[in-house]
Amino acid sequence: MAQPTIARPVFSNEDFGLIRNALAVAIRNGEDNTETRKLVNLHHRLGRFGR
Repeated sequence: MAQPTIARPVFSNEDFGLIRNALAVAIRNGEDNTETRKLVNLHHRLGRFGR
């Protein structure tokens, strides 16, 4: 039986900052709709990882 492998992170800490910046641009350029509000919430949650 093979040994389980160690889980590797999908994103680096630097990636979270890049993703947050991309979301901020999408939020500024988006309309006020349900999807934009979801992006705002995601942007906020990702802020916790970038610190």
